[in-house]
Amino acid sequence: MTMPNKALLEDAIGPVSRETFERLVALEVLFRKWAGRINLVAPSTLPDLWHRHIIDSAQLVKYAPTELRWLDIGSGGGFPGLVLGVLLRARSGASIELVESNQKKVSFLRVAAAQLELPVKVHAIRVEQAATTISTPEIVTARALAPLAELLDLAFPFFDEHTRGLFHKGRDYRRELEESADDWAFDLLEHPSVVEADSVILDISNVRRHSA
Repeated sequence: MTMPNKALLEDAIGPVSRETFERLVALEVLFRKWAGRINLVAPSTLPDLWHRHIIDSAQLVKYAPTELRWLDIGSGGGFPGLVLGVLLRARSGASIELVESNQKKVSFLRVAAAQLELPVKVHAIRVEQAATTISTPEIVTARALAPLAELLDLAFPFFDEHTRGLFHKGRDYRRELEESADDWAFDLLEHPSVVEADSVILDISNVRRHSA
């Protein structure tokens, strides 16, 4: 089992305060408590929770070091949304909105956000219904939500000319990029994952839908 490790975290994202680290440890403890009762992530990934989920989520902040308005869609068990909430506490004026329709997961997200005093607002709603209730963010995140073409369809209503998407993708990301090209155009940066050698963070901006 991978134990909480501040040095490992700082290797991934740079310096963090003791308070931030301790909040991430508290998040892991709370997550494991709830994961014993409801399915928050694949059980096979629980032994490596710190590296596989927490550090994997945390790495996003280094690609948007000053942005204040964040949105995580399909938040599930809180990765990356709750982890980002912990890290954004240290950024004056920053907040993140989480969109999740599963009521059991929503309950966990709200309890965690409240207990850890995070700048997080949880919307118990489907992503497709959320665009009318959420202001345009600077950063949209999503992890293990959908193939890229479908993900862009879900995320597009939240984008304006200044919005960027930071999307976790696995080893098949090149195929997903090719498949999305039929319907979408966008500017792209590929950031190698600090957790998985074959995975990336797709940094997407200037998203346009091809005309029919």
